[in-house]
Amino acid sequence: MKHVIRNSFLLALVSALMACGNIGNMDFPGVYKISIPQGNIITQLMIDQLRPGMTKRQVIFVMGSPLVRDPFHQDRWDYVYNFQPGGGIRGQERVSVFFVDDALVNFTGDFTPTGETDTQASTN
Repeated sequence: MKHVIRNSFLLALVSALMACGNIGNMDFPGVYKISIPQGNIITQLMIDQLRPGMTKRQVIFVMGSPLVRDPFHQDRWDYVYNFQPGGGIRGQERVSVFFVDDALVNFTGDFTPTGETDTQASTN
């Protein structure tokens, strides 16, 4: 009889602990959740300042250091910005910048340049 009581107690304890595993996924009213920004902030003003023929140093001056520099593709830089408002849906912005002989040839990403720009600067 002791084994039955002990086993049922252990089963109840394990069940209770497993049920607590989902507490982190629940939204408690009134609990503050912080916003989480990660990566390079990308603005439309930055994109509008990019021009074909800019050097890598000039692009760093406008956009900042890239988040991703692929060691196998030195002429491609990726700027990525992730933002998740507290408890909200995560958003992502991305821009890839391409160089040939240390000069900007084009860029692609989530932004479209406004105003008059050279036809070689393209976006997706």
